[in-house]
This record gives sequence, structure tokens and C-alpha cells, in this order.
Amino acid sequence: MDIVIIGDGKVGHKIVRQLSDENDNVVLIDQSEEKLKNSINELDISCIVGNGASAEIQKQAGVPEADLVIACASTDELNMLCCLLARRLGAKKTIARVRSPLYYQQIHLLREDLKLSLAVNPDQVLAEEISRVLIFPSAAKIEVFAKGRVELVEVLLGSESKIAGLSLAELYRKYQIKLLICAVQREQEVFIPDGSFVLRVGDKIHIASSHKEIERFFKTVGAMRNRVRTVLIGGGGRTAYYLAARLIPLGMQVKIIEQNQQRCEELCDLLPKATIIHGDASDHSLLEEEGLENADAFVSLTGIDEENIIMSMYAKARKVSKVITKINEEGLREMVEEMGMESVVSAKDITANMVLSYVRAMKNSMGSANVETMYRLIGDKVEALEFWIKEKTSYTGIPLKDLPTRENHLVACIVRKRQIIIPGGNDTLEMGDSVIVICKGRMMDDLKDILA
Repeated sequence: MDIVIIGDGKVGHKIVRQLSDENDNVVLIDQSEEKLKNSINELDISCIVGNGASAEIQKQAGVPEADLVIACASTDELNMLCCLLARRLGAKKTIARVRSPLYYQQIHLLREDLKLSLAVNPDQVLAEEISRVLIFPSAAKIEVFAKGRVELVEVLLGSESKIAGLSLAELYRKYQIKLLICAVQREQEVFIPDGSFVLRVGDKIHIASSHKEIERFFKTVGAMRNRVRTVLIGGGGRTAYYLAARLIPLGMQVKIIEQNQQRCEELCDLLPKATIIHGDASDHSLLEEEGLENADAFVSLTGIDEENIIMSMYAKARKVSKVITKINEEGLREMVEEMGMESVVSAKDITANMVLSYVRAMKNSMGSANVETMYRLIGDKVEALEFWIKEKTSYTGIPLKDLPTRENHLVACIVRKRQIIIPGGNDTLEMGDSVIVICKGRMMDDLKDILA
């Protein structure tokens, strides 16, 4: 596919890197020649120096012939203008990053006039991910499929875990719960496990099933954490606003610490049921004054990764049950996870996943199964994809045990007419099914790619 990306910031660079790995023809536009030099040295792409809102620059980048234009420059207004211009020049599809709550709330009114194919709000999507973990604090991360019917939950096995030392076959026999452990991270290694795989303390496991079954499993093995009632948030940016707006209607008490007084006043108007504190959330004495030790959860959401790390480490040292850390720098994220931080989130990763999912869906629109949802997990080493089978094909109606599947490719879950199936060897894939597949290494564009 021919794809043009406008903006080489954190989000834009992450998207460019992922799409260049997909063997797409990618052209990157940015006004900073220095940024583009770094991108050219790192990635197999073409670059144009200039303003993405210039018709001449877009023409040089090949926008009139492009399959997709993605605008993730510094401002919402620029992104929307770039997409409008791209469609007028002939681009087939456009995606804009739109972060302002005001613009995003009325994007459905503007989408047709702007000819937008998709609007992505990284702050809102990040807030949704964090809220899922706060609602179900036993999990480190939660991804959702099949319109929320299926969850893929990440869990760290601690020293007290009842399932460490069990093979997966033993675990399934012992607990008789309908779920599948479909990926395991052990230090720097990643496994798509079979029944003989033995779990160890320190493993990060990814469990696929319905929320009800996963919850029942946590209760059975004694890993269920108490419900979160009080949340302390460090940093009062857009993500903090979206997060508080989701948590307050659920009955949670939310307190936000923000350094900028004007922003505090804005948040007081936007979130009358939240407590807004004017101060520096990295000040440990202030955190203590505002009840850190009594909070059920602490979320660090400032714009500085290092501040978020320090605040989260302090919260963990003060025995806060649930600590969530926003980090965008990948090197720092790996370091923090190695230090034992359980829940680390990134707006740029979530945005890149959404865009890549859209690109995969465009690529396989003529195939037998559509890509509905896609996540990259464990440092992009594993993909979890949801396909919707729209017609009968060579792999439908055949028991899974008789399908020659590739190594490290696993059918994790089937959703058929609202019924969730954790597949065994005698189950089949059928037209109309939503199928969740986990794969390591080789990336998938079509469901048939699981076949050897």
C-alpha cells in the first residue's frame, strides 16, 4: 500500500516504524529536516521536508495516488486540514489524530465534511485502557475483542501464585474453567505455549476468555484483588480528564494533582465531582498529605516519563495496591517493567495499534475474513488479531486438529452467535465466526495465514 504520514513526532514515528515493517511504501512529511534524517537512517522510507498542509508538498509526497494519508502533526486543526486537502487531491482514505475534547465530541458532525475515514484520540483511548484495569485490578493489562465479549488479560505470576509450577494441561484439568493461556513472557523470551508448558513465578501470562470466566478463575486461584474505590492521579492533562470522566460515574472517588493553576480551574469546571489539587505530584510530601497510602490506585499521567516513573516507584513503596504508569519512551518502559512495575501504558502504542489494525483491514478487504481488531503485545513480539469470517473457505468446517497450522500460531477463541468457544481439536471455524488468533514473529494479514 502507498501510505503518507504527516508528522514525525512520537506517535507518527511509532506508526511509521510499524508500517515500514509491514513492507508498505511509506512517505513521511515533517518540517524538521533533522527528525527526518534520523528516520531515514533508521527506517526504509521516503521523506519530504515541508508543511503537510501545503498542496505542493502533498503532491511531492504522492498524496493524489495514496491509499491512505495519516495526519498526526502537533495540532488538531492542522491534522484535519491536512486530511481535507488530501482527500481533495485524490487520497483514498484519511486518518486524523484529534486530541481536543471539544473537537472529538463533535467529530461525527465534521467527519463527512472533512472526508475523514477515521479519527483517533490517543488520550481518550489510553483513558479507556486504564479504566478497564482499574475496574478489574487483578489484571496488569486488558485488551478487548468481539465488541467487549472477549478479553485478553495480562497477569504477572507472583511468588504466592497457586498456578506457578503447573503445566497448562494440569491447570485446565484442576480448575475446569473455560479460558486459554495463549502467550507467556519469561524474562526476554516469548512463548506460544502448549499443554506441556510449565508456568513459573515471574511469568507474564496472557489469558483469553470472557470477563466472567476470567473473574471466576482469579477467585478460584485466590488472585482476585479488592475493588478500586479511591484513585489518585498525578498530572491533570487530557488523559486525566478522560479517565476521571469514566471513573466518577462508576462510583470511584477521584483526586487529581496538577501543577498548572489555570488547568486546575478548568478541571474544576469540567469535573465538579472530582477533587482537584494545585501542586506538584512528584512532591512526595504532597502525595502523603493527599492520602497516597489510603488510595486503592495511583495513576501517573504527567508528560514526563521520568517523573511518572519516580511517582509510581514511590506509590509502590508505600504499598498502593494498584499502580499504573504512563511511559512513551520504549527503552524506559522495558526498564520499568524489569523493575517490577505491573501496569505500564503508552498512548503512542495504542494509537499505532489502532492505525495498524485499520491498515490490515484495508489490505484484506477482498479476502475471506476481515481484520476487526489488532493488538501488538510484549514489545511488539506477539500479535493478537480478531478476524470475522465472511464466507465459506478452505479452512471452514474442518476440525482444528486436522488443519495444518503454522508453528507459533494459535486460535485462542471463537465467538459464534454470542457464544464464546475456547477451542479444542474437534471445534471448527465457520462462516460468521469472530476468531481471535495469537501469533509470534510472522505477522498476519489474513486468517488463512495460520495455515502451514
